[in-house]
Amino acid sequence: MKPRVKLAVVVVAVLLLATGSLGYVLHSARRGPQQAAADASFTLEGPGLYFRDTATGRIARQPLGAPGSARTGGGPECERFYAAGDTAVCLRREPGLPPRAYALILDRRLREVRRIAVPGIPSRARVSASGRMLSWTVFAVGDSYATTAFSTRTSILDLRTGYLIKSMEEIPLTLGAARYHAPDVNYWGVTFARDDNRFYATLSTKGRTYLVEGDMAAWSAKAVRENAECPSLSPDDTRVAFKKKVSDDPRAPWRLYVLDLTTLREHPLAEQRSVDDQAAWLDDRTITYALPGRRGRASDVWSVPADGSGTPRLTAEGASSPAAVR
Repeated sequence: MKPRVKLAVVVVAVLLLATGSLGYVLHSARRGPQQAAADASFTLEGPGLYFRDTATGRIARQPLGAPGSARTGGGPECERFYAAGDTAVCLRREPGLPPRAYALILDRRLREVRRIAVPGIPSRARVSASGRMLSWTVFAVGDSYATTAFSTRTSILDLRTGYLIKSMEEIPLTLGAARYHAPDVNYWGVTFARDDNRFYATLSTKGRTYLVEGDMAAWSAKAVRENAECPSLSPDDTRVAFKKKVSDDPRAPWRLYVLDLTTLREHPLAEQRSVDDQAAWLDDRTITYALPGRRGRASDVWSVPADGSGTPRLTAEGASSPAAVR
């Protein structure tokens, strides 16, 4: 092929790729708001178990205390979701070049009130009981907590003041009765107390994980115990459900436990399968979480008694990211 002909072919190919990419981006931009929006009749009003329908990618709900009951669809499209009080947070990726991810802050009618760009792959989300405090975690590198090759970014937003903490990594930390600094510190999985000030989160450093207790007003954190990830405070603020590493097998490294915050005694739950999720409390007696689905489903939501008794119960098929709204 002659040089001029070869150059012409290259130019045409580049133009076609550019045109196609631009069209894809514009198409994604046009369809983004429709994907994010909830149907007008789908709101947070009234109690229910809200979750992501893995078949549609949109948020659905079913009655509380009615496992396997008929669901109502029509919620926003999210990859991770949580709701409490009059507020919801929806973590969502939009296709494009490059693809982008956002934390969508939603009101009680699930209307978007604020949109925050997040630098990574959506992973965890939480809202305090009052709806004032929100947090989310994204993977900056890697896509699994079962490996050491990952980095996270965890943010906290105070809706009352509008103040956004883009990364928790600068919080003054006490570990082993001394101030601690390390370049490999990562945080994820925040959960808030009812006073909107105290919170718990996972700290990872030097190949170990810790449960840390934080104070928003003092902007400080201290390690409470080792080997605890993805904490979730009970509605009465007395216990923390968490996943504990019990094996070096990357296929099944964790098991769900509950920690009494007064005695610091822990007990395993009846769920013996490995759970890679930030569990949620249906009420003071029951914990819910997602597991890989059966019969080709991406994931299912299960529940189990918080006292370690009973057996796991399938709560919602083809579902993930559960949140109990009372």
